Amino acid sequence: MEDKAQSGDLTGRVYYKIRQGILNGAWKPGQALTELALTKMLGVSRTPVREALRQLELEGLIELRPNRGALVIGITPGDIEDIYEIRSLLERRATEKAAAHINSEHIDRLREVVDLTEFYLERKDFDRVTAMDDRFHNLIYEMAGSRMFERILADLHAYAQTMRERSIKAPGRAVSMLAEHRAILDALVQKDSEKAGQLMAEHIQRSAENMEKNHLWEE
Repeated sequence: MEDKAQSGDLTGRVYYKIRQGILNGAWKPGQALTELALTKMLGVSRTPVREALRQLELEGLIELRPNRGALVIGITPGDIEDIYEIRSLLERRATEKAAAHINSEHIDRLREVVDLTEFYLERKDFDRVTAMDDRFHNLIYEMAGSRMFERILADLHAYAQTMRERSIKAPGRAVSMLAEHRAILDALVQKDSEKAGQLMAEHIQRSAENMEKNHLWEE
């Protein structure tokens, strides 16, 4: 039992590392991945690598080719458009649900994230601004009180990771994002679910418009 558990944990770590490499652009679409190269790089045996690659194929991030290793599919510009359309719909509903469940602890945590976003923005530390954006949205997913919402939205957020980083660094976007987060927080504090949901949907839409305006999908 212990060996199986340890094997499962190892496969999970290998899966996460390869997945992150694909999502952050370390491996580009069309690039080949081989079990041998991955085992050497990650310092593990072939079994967890093979199992991790199978999971990634099910997720649509790679394509396994018999006797030729794996081909990176990654996230395409078309995928990003779809992701933002889906996020707009789902995050609106998740934010409405969050407004119904919010308590003083949630409010304090969200305020801290928003204040830290402003702190890092003043210092032009965009990596930490991006991390605070992650945290803000993840807290709302958590507050929605739905395991399925939280899991699906966290994955969608991760799929667009590289694009979100580019978007936040675009001129003026981080300042606008902070203002949008504050407005969403104010609506949540008031427990105005309709307004909070609408503001979230508009926030997601503005993010997508910023990407299109700055041709970030073409980079």
